[in-house]
Amino acid sequence: MIVVDIETSGLDSNKHGIWQIGAIDLDNPSNTFLQESRIDDEDQVDPNALLITGKTEAEIRDKSKQSQKELLINFFKWAWDIKIKNLLCQGPQFDMSFLEVKSRKYGLNWIFHHRAFDLHSIAAVKYFKVNGEFLVSGGYSDMRLANILVFVGMKDDRGYHNALQDAKLTAEAFSRIVYGKSLFEEYKKFPIPEYLHGDEKDDYVQ
Repeated sequence: MIVVDIETSGLDSNKHGIWQIGAIDLDNPSNTFLQESRIDDEDQVDPNALLITGKTEAEIRDKSKQSQKELLINFFKWAWDIKIKNLLCQGPQFDMSFLEVKSRKYGLNWIFHHRAFDLHSIAAVKYFKVNGEFLVSGGYSDMRLANILVFVGMKDDRGYHNALQDAKLTAEAFSRIVYGKSLFEEYKKFPIPEYLHGDEKDDYVQ
């Protein structure tokens, strides 16, 4: 399984571009991918996207960086040898839509399965089993990554977003929820909540 996160110049896959991809082989967490590119000349930039990454428009349009097409080719080459080619994302609709739209734009073969693992849904269901209700705010699910991290016993101290860091946090949260264990050494300092431990972890409905 491939845990992936992307950083983009906005939220619309038809208008904005990908400038960073971070990914992890879940079965071999030391096998990681992190590369950046320049967005295409025609790609638009949403100022809000720059705020969360700490980048400037000049940086994500830097002509000295590889092209967006080259970035995708390199990512696909890295992912090719991974046994399970389903993607695991915090919100697959976002990441996969960008990757698929850009793949079609550049005429690249899509190597991933159409089914993806959605950390948001997995965490929301587990939260319901533990607390007897879904985490909701303003009429919508509030199981964003920051709240998932709190739920699995960690802290959201990311600062500016980075694709590999977010992929690692997604993988760590998935491991804690599904397997009841930590995945990365640097996160073992955060104890796993008791309700995520062992075979009995589904019995904590309040």
